[in-house]
Amino acid sequence: MKLSYVYILKCSDASYYTGVTSNLTKRFSEHQIGKHKDSYTYKRRPLELVFYAEFTDINLAIESEKQIKKWSRAKKEALINGDFDKLPNLAKKRFH
Repeated sequence: MKLSYVYILKCSDASYYTGVTSNLTKRFSEHQIGKHKDSYTYKRRPLELVFYAEFTDINLAIESEKQIKKWSRAKKEALINGDFDKLPNLAKKRFH
């Protein structure tokens, strides 16, 4: 069974990058060495892998990556910190 991974990198400017891969070690190394000069992470190195999740279905991994990319910084940090009980409240919009 082939695994896929959704991962979050913390960049040197404190921003987050979310991606999906079938080889986490190789992909993280590619980010770190700057393999792709036009990528978001290239000028934001060094990077830190702060979260990853394993998937047995690549389609679910891609779906999760797209979902996480839309999240607020606070919600991504709750996920990174394992504060799963906070995730539903961080998804709610606040109307003033």
